Amino acid sequence: MANTQPVWFITGCSTGFGLELARLVIARGWRAVVTARDRAKVADLAEGAADRVLAISLDVTDAGQIAQAVSEAATKFGRIDVLVNNAGYGYQASIEEGEEDKIRAQFDANVFGLFALTRAVLPTMRAQRSGHILNVTSVAGFVGFPGSGYYAATKHAVEGFSDALAAEAGPIGIKVTCIEPGPFRTDWAGRSLIQTPSTISDYAETAGARLKATSEKSGTQAGDPVRAGEAMIRVTEIDKPPRHLVLGAWGYDAVTDRLKQSLAEIEAWRETSLGADYPQG
Repeated sequence: MANTQPVWFITGCSTGFGLELARLVIARGWRAVVTARDRAKVADLAEGAADRVLAISLDVTDAGQIAQAVSEAATKFGRIDVLVNNAGYGYQASIEEGEEDKIRAQFDANVFGLFALTRAVLPTMRAQRSGHILNVTSVAGFVGFPGSGYYAATKHAVEGFSDALAAEAGPIGIKVTCIEPGPFRTDWAGRSLIQTPSTISDYAETAGARLKATSEKSGTQAGDPVRAGEAMIRVTEIDKPPRHLVLGAWGYDAVTDRLKQSLAEIEAWRETSLGADYPQG
């Protein structure tokens, strides 16, 4: 009898959202491909469940590892039902003080790696005429906070990519949801954040203050990563999942406030916008 349990492919499973989500998926008896740059950090997830859990080393910036991981998943399970693009990290700096090598490295992981893995998985989902892609972005996919301009740029890029992917792949049965967390207790600041300290006094109350607050508040955030994982699972179990899933009360308020402000501003300038067309007649 064919195994009807869904196959999840999750990146960045060594800590944080990826780890908690992987644990929840495995606890449900589902099949899973769990990845991290160092396989040893996720090997324990497969203990006692090697028939349905595949632990793989995967650096999403390495094209060869992407191809190998997707091939191994296909060989073992024959399908991929849910792809969770969770791997990535934060970089904080004022815009002026951002360092080129750090900016490019973050884009390689958060953007180009996500793009490449998605392209590698799409042929499988397209052949199945089904699948669900969860792209873990952030509230920063809607709001560019001081000190997080380059991080926000990576998340805005994934949001735009996801809009286009949903339009292209939706008609053939592939769903796309962006997961947009606010502050969560994942030790993100301690393990997945790089900072270039702001030394320009003009930015002390903007970028400088935010860099300091990010480190000080780590471990006290309201967001529960286990409940976030349960929410991610929930959206894969319904016929019409949301295109956006904001997680946490702080994130919900930040995103809805920004969207209301943006709409009000666009409407206030309606006549100027319409006046940019050639006159009718």
